[in-house]
Amino acid sequence: MTDKEFKPSADQGRDRQLRSIAGRDLYFDWEDFLWDPQDWDETIALALAREMGLESLDDAQWKVLQFMREFYFYHGRAPMNKDLKQGTGMTLMALEKLFPRGIRMGARRLAGLPNPKACM
Repeated sequence: MTDKEFKPSADQGRDRQLRSIAGRDLYFDWEDFLWDPQDWDETIALALAREMGLESLDDAQWKVLQFMREFYFYHGRAPMNKDLKQGTGMTLMALEKLFPRGIRMGARRLAGLPNPKACM
């Protein structure tokens, strides 16, 4: 993403920060969510997972991340908990346990989706 592509909304009120991760310079928000979901790839997800203390991601975790991304790009919004349950066939407790920081700060962040606070 270039500076010319960045167009903050008038009510954004938060700044982005440039970080180097997985050999790339990318913009993140104030809570370390990717600024642009298009910047995501599996190497970014793995690097973010290592920052959270996960050495790797297992099949169940990848399934959740892929579902979240597909849902986001199809519907234009992140899945709600009921969508996650239905789309993955997992309970909320099981989903929360897959990611050390839960669904929002764990799975959503690893999936490269926008910060829910920025979507209000």
